[in-house]
Amino acid sequence: MSSTVTPGLVVVDKAGGMTSHDVVSRVRRLAGTRKVGHAGTLDPMATGVLVLGVDRATRLLGHLMLTEKAYEATIRLGQVTTTDDAEGEVVAETAADEVAALTEERVRTVLEAFVGDIDQVPTAVSAIKVDGKRAYARVRDGEQVELKARPVTIHDLTVHEVALPEVHVSVRCSSGTYIRAIARDAGQALGVGGHLTALRRTAVGAFDLAVARSLDVLAEDFAVLPIAEAARASFACLDLDEADAADVRLGRKLDVEMSGLTALFDPSGEFLALYEPQGDRARAVAVFVG
Repeated sequence: MSSTVTPGLVVVDKAGGMTSHDVVSRVRRLAGTRKVGHAGTLDPMATGVLVLGVDRATRLLGHLMLTEKAYEATIRLGQVTTTDDAEGEVVAETAADEVAALTEERVRTVLEAFVGDIDQVPTAVSAIKVDGKRAYARVRDGEQVELKARPVTIHDLTVHEVALPEVHVSVRCSSGTYIRAIARDAGQALGVGGHLTALRRTAVGAFDLAVARSLDVLAEDFAVLPIAEAARASFACLDLDEADAADVRLGRKLDVEMSGLTALFDPSGEFLALYEPQGDRARAVAVFVG
């Protein structure tokens, strides 16, 4: 198939019950190209924002994955599952009266302690590779998987409602954070166990539910955010003169100071490249034209 679609991003509001790959497959058909990828997996149970790249915009995705994400979630206290969410089997359960005895203040105090830089052990059924094989595949094959803790940042965790055994929260965090792991660890800290029963991703970087579209809506009107607009929404920006733009097209270093990853544009507004600081100069991370 050859694509006639403008290279850019498609922001999907994923429905529950679908894998991220299911969404990619559907968008490939709608776009008329196999060159489609996504920035950050959503579990089948989860709904919400899934950012996809079409054509050469797929090369932006690895950088978008470094941005923060936001979620709304429901934690059920009193039960531990094999997957840390409702799709797994219950392997431990605390008596209902013990869960009901928890005070709202205690629940809030434990959850709010997760805010900041923490070391988090990912859920065993994650997509993390262990010796070349996905952790979830090893669990499915009956193996015991123990993953190492990884540093993540919880920028904000707001407890909206404590209606035991359920707790409703919103989380803003770094990429790589597992909300299921927060549910698991909070339940453990409270001494009753816990797992995730609902998860909705409300934002990935600059892209939130306000710009997300369901697959049914996209089937009627396949809206693609052009790559230049996507880059301006996602990164610091610098507009170049013709001389510097010519150097960037060749991937040359620039005598320009930058504070971080920056999207570069030529005088006509065409998105050229992502550059990063190197001392008092700047070097190419990815060039999108040539």
